[in-house]
Order: sequence, then structure tokens, then C-alpha cells
Amino acid sequence: MAGTRSWRWNSCSPSLRAPPLDFSFRGISFLQDLQTEEPRASPRTIPCSARGRMLTRAVRLNNNTLNELTDLGPALELLLENPEELSWLDLSFNDLPTIDPILTTYRNLHCLQLHANSIQGLGEVDKLAVLPHLRSLTLHGNPIEEEKGYRSYVLSTLPQLKSFDFSAVTKQDRSTAAIWKRMNAQPKAAKKKREHS
Repeated sequence: MAGTRSWRWNSCSPSLRAPPLDFSFRGISFLQDLQTEEPRASPRTIPCSARGRMLTRAVRLNNNTLNELTDLGPALELLLENPEELSWLDLSFNDLPTIDPILTTYRNLHCLQLHANSIQGLGEVDKLAVLPHLRSLTLHGNPIEEEKGYRSYVLSTLPQLKSFDFSAVTKQDRSTAAIWKRMNAQPKAAKKKREHS
């Protein structure tokens, strides 16, 4: 089996093997700054297309001062040859108050790191349910972490996750999330009736 995995990895496109495009620790407040900011040096060179765009599927924007992602699409269009193939994105240690819907346009995301931001409200996680390949997510260090049922809510909303907050998702986690969901998913009519009583 290891031979098969190795063969598949070696036969992947250059963008799968390329290191992340790294804009971490650059003091970036606005995504437009990516056009003029130099990425951090990597021990391995990121291949470029004939158009001069990077052939990678991973981007680091962590440890900056971003508080919105409105221009993420145009910024990635200028930097990456195939931005729609983005599979790994690190936005940790910024000041993002919400999970921006722009993230849901990157349908190939496998890993999304959003820890240590300012995300409030468990409902923000619902936006990520449309990402079919999302397997790893971090949200710890955000205000939502303090909400009751945090882990169970996220795992019931995103049952495809294999890793959450740098911890493997266990069978027990899935069982707890399923029970939590049944106990907290009340029909709207019953919920309204109880609120008006």
C-alpha cells in the first residue's frame, strides 16, 4: 500500500508537491497588499506557470492583521495559476470576525486553519458545510470556542472532518456529536411554542 501511495504522490501535478505560498508574518491588513508584498522564502522553490503564476495549492496568510477577506478571490487569481484548486489555506492569527462566504467558493479546500481570530457565533460554521472535501479545520482561540457544545456543534455540522483543532476526530466524538445534534435540533414549531409559553 505504501508503494501505491508513493506512486500516486510522485505522479501528482507540480502544484500538489509544491510548498505553500507564504505571506505569513508580513503585517498584511488588506489583501490587495499581496500584489506588492514579497512572499517569505521557502527552502523549496515554488514552480511558476508560463504566465508567471505560482503552481501551488497551499497559501499561508497567517499572523497578519486581516479583518476581512473581500478581495481574496482577485488576489489569488493574480498569484496562483489555478486558484480554484486551492486545497490548504492558513488564515490563523488574524482578526477575522466571521467566516467569509468567499471561502466556500474554494470547493477543493481540504485544510482550513482559522484559529486565533475573532469569530463569534457557532452559526458561522454552517457556511463551511458546502465544502465537500474539507477534512481538517481549526477554530480554537476564537470566541466561539467558549460556546456550549462547541466541538459537538462543529462535528455535527461538518461530519466529514477527520481533524478538528489539531485533534483527530474519534468515533466517540462522532457519537457525541450525533447525540448532541438530536438533542439540540428541535423542530421549529416546537421551539417557537416553547419560546411563547
